[in-house]
Amino acid sequence: MKGRSRENDEISQNQDMEMDHVARFLRDKTVLITGATGFLAKVFVEKILRLQPNVKKLYLLLRASDDKSATQRLHDEIISTELFRVLRDNWSWKFDNLISSKVIAVAGDISFDNLGIADSKLREKMWTEIEIVVNVAGTTDFGERYDIALGINTFGAFNVLNYGKKCDKIKLFLHISTAYVCGEQQGIILEKRFYMGETLNKTGNIDIFKEKRIMEEKLEQLQYDCVPNNAIKSAMKELGLERAKLNGWPNTYVFTKAMGEMLLGKFKGDLPLVIIRPTMITSTFKQPFPGWIEGVRTVDRIVVNYGKGKLAFFLGDFNSTLDVIPVDMVVNAMVVAMEVHYADRPCSRETIYHISSSCRNPMKVSALRNFVLCYFTENPWVDTNGKIVKVGEGTLFSTPGRFFLYMQLKYVLPLKVCLFFFPLIFSFYQILPVLSLSMFSNLEIQVFCLINILCCQRFKKTYTNLDRKIKYILRLAEFYKPYAFFTGIFDDRNLEKLQRVAEDRGIDVSEFNFDSKSIDWEDYIMNIHIPGLFRNEK
Repeated sequence: MKGRSRENDEISQNQDMEMDHVARFLRDKTVLITGATGFLAKVFVEKILRLQPNVKKLYLLLRASDDKSATQRLHDEIISTELFRVLRDNWSWKFDNLISSKVIAVAGDISFDNLGIADSKLREKMWTEIEIVVNVAGTTDFGERYDIALGINTFGAFNVLNYGKKCDKIKLFLHISTAYVCGEQQGIILEKRFYMGETLNKTGNIDIFKEKRIMEEKLEQLQYDCVPNNAIKSAMKELGLERAKLNGWPNTYVFTKAMGEMLLGKFKGDLPLVIIRPTMITSTFKQPFPGWIEGVRTVDRIVVNYGKGKLAFFLGDFNSTLDVIPVDMVVNAMVVAMEVHYADRPCSRETIYHISSSCRNPMKVSALRNFVLCYFTENPWVDTNGKIVKVGEGTLFSTPGRFFLYMQLKYVLPLKVCLFFFPLIFSFYQILPVLSLSMFSNLEIQVFCLINILCCQRFKKTYTNLDRKIKYILRLAEFYKPYAFFTGIFDDRNLEKLQRVAEDRGIDVSEFNFDSKSIDWEDYIMNIHIPGLFRNEK
């Protein structure tokens, strides 16, 4: 038995020697991952399991009523997705055993203390095992309710940090933010930290805990006044946008993410903190296979609606740079940063990485428009009725003012005119039968009135639907306006240093490629990204 044990140890050592440096690092590590049902987190989990199946344990925090429900979500929303096809094929009948032995679904919620983990034994077990915390959880809705965005993006991140600091073996806290915490800055945007209370418009300081009190007081007042839920939802959304713009951020999402970064930097203590700031994340470039994406994200809304013939115009400056980055490149940078900064206590600083393309390999908005036009000209969308959708070049609105004026003249004003005149016409036809009673029987009069009522109801329904759609488009344009005309370039010198360190350590740069210079944008957009988007649509 001792001989066999020694033989197994030698085999294991030989396997380690053949492994990439990062794969060896991940062996026997225990990692907590929040936001595990999200797009980025799924790719991260798949990468670790495919790279190092001998990782000790991956705890995935999932919103669920209990651990059984969390496990069901793990299988339904993560493991069963096409993303895990390569891993499933590689492991064949052993795949389920791999997942059950390495991945633990934990019911919880980062909005609560101790991450809402009700099982005290599991909670304490996790505290004794976890070595790395990766916080991917976040709500990305630009106009999210202020209470929800604060609870997840700001104080949720704070709760995850506090939980991590209780872990006996904790060596690294890795947090996913967004490059657009910079707001609407122009020029070169550095990979620099936020200081507690810092505002973008330099008009004063943010008291983050006061922001929470403002939100709570507003919510309590609305509930005390018995305001309907829909009105509460609208009021909390408006409060978030108001507080964001007051302090220099364009929307609730980036404002609350920035405040989350502030709390982490202030209260991390001597725990090594790495903040990953991706730009607009797109489908996989190469791993585990090209073109995997989930949901319609950011700029993809424009691509999909244009291809389906629902978008006849473009809003933006065609000369500006569109900063997108494939999701597997973000994950590669995350994993390499984990290895490099693990137990980085001598410096125990806050390190920030822009995972972006605008500095090294910029793609103009005009280039994307040309790629999209070319793709849908050669591969037109076929709608549900079997009709081929033809696309044109579309109208370009190079300033926000021109776009909003166009919307007012073409849609808003005609709709208001219809709203003004139709009731007058309806009223006239309502009294017409009364003025000409001798011409109609009672039955005919009743039928005539019924037709008028039905027409009015139909008009009101049509008007409501059109008004809702126009307001949605205008609201969407207002949210995306800062990014359609964004002129900032994200400096990525820290990321460049990370790549040099990776090369010096012998890390396989093809396995962990996060260099945007390697992307041929025309090939990626036309042959990988758009086909992947529309596979996702079917």
